[in-house]
Amino acid sequence: MIFAIRLTLLGLLSLPVLAATPLDEQNVATRPDVQQFINEMVKKHGFDKQTLTGVFKQVRLKQKIIDAITRPAESKPWYQYRPIFVTDTRINEGVKFWNENEAILARAEKEYGVPPEIIVAIIGVETRYGRHKGGYRVIDSLSTLAFEYPKRSKFFRGELEHYLLLAREEGLDPLSIKGSYAGAMGKSQFISSSYRNYAVDFDGDGKRDLWHNTADAIGSVANYFKRHNWQPGGKIAAPALVGSNHIQVLVQKGYKPHSTVAELRQRGATAKSNLDPDALAGLIELKTRAGREYWIGLNNFYVITRYNHSPLYAMAVYQLGQAIIKKRNSQKQTAKKNLFKGNS
Repeated sequence: MIFAIRLTLLGLLSLPVLAATPLDEQNVATRPDVQQFINEMVKKHGFDKQTLTGVFKQVRLKQKIIDAITRPAESKPWYQYRPIFVTDTRINEGVKFWNENEAILARAEKEYGVPPEIIVAIIGVETRYGRHKGGYRVIDSLSTLAFEYPKRSKFFRGELEHYLLLAREEGLDPLSIKGSYAGAMGKSQFISSSYRNYAVDFDGDGKRDLWHNTADAIGSVANYFKRHNWQPGGKIAAPALVGSNHIQVLVQKGYKPHSTVAELRQRGATAKSNLDPDALAGLIELKTRAGREYWIGLNNFYVITRYNHSPLYAMAVYQLGQAIIKKRNSQKQTAKKNLFKGNS
């Protein structure tokens, strides 16, 4: 019996191995799940089946997109994450971007209530002020994640649906648009659903262009935050002193505001600066090389996380924005002193 089993195993090992077709060599349009998606788009939104099938025949699924989404920067500890975004170069470029677009940023703040440093920091973190908008075809990114990433396939199928609708609405070639590995687009890196719902034509030229139009990108970021309940003039975050065994309970409640500042203080987390005791807040823990640091995050901090659902991201945006303000004000003071010296 054992001998027979060995022979069987040897026979199986001698059979030719049928290699799976690499992702980027698949004819995506013939896959049953893609055909189902195409039929849904035809029935639900009136797309032409032949045309949409032709689009998917040119789609290329990519393993490197799967690889990228499984190791996002947000998985790093704070002491490794922060240096990626809060750098001297990005601060200096942020000051330059602000100076070049001062009037547009001022108008966005007046209309939407979002301060310039937050808008500038978002665009700085996302695309280095519009210079790095992504090198993946969006149709490839979204298709790969919709059909080859089960963990979030439902979400990305929805974004693929939004993307095809966006392309039709805006008169775009769905095969030519490039973006991030997750399908985010333009200077502000909006995903398809955000583009359709929150992008604005801020310069009034009749188009919502987040790739080439800085005014539209600025206005769209501001509109996004306003629509997610940004509080004009409200504080964002403050460092905290902690001194209680209940701190981890507060941290585990998450960064969505859940307790008043006064309640946090009673439980052992005290802001190092003056905050409204009645304001709702959450406690954020960041890993540093020396241990842990704690911050109290208010409503506007939580709003930043609606752009990217990570407290690390929101903190990087906040700290980059603060560094840009500091550098810009310093340059203004130096310019005034030099002007004064020149006139004396």
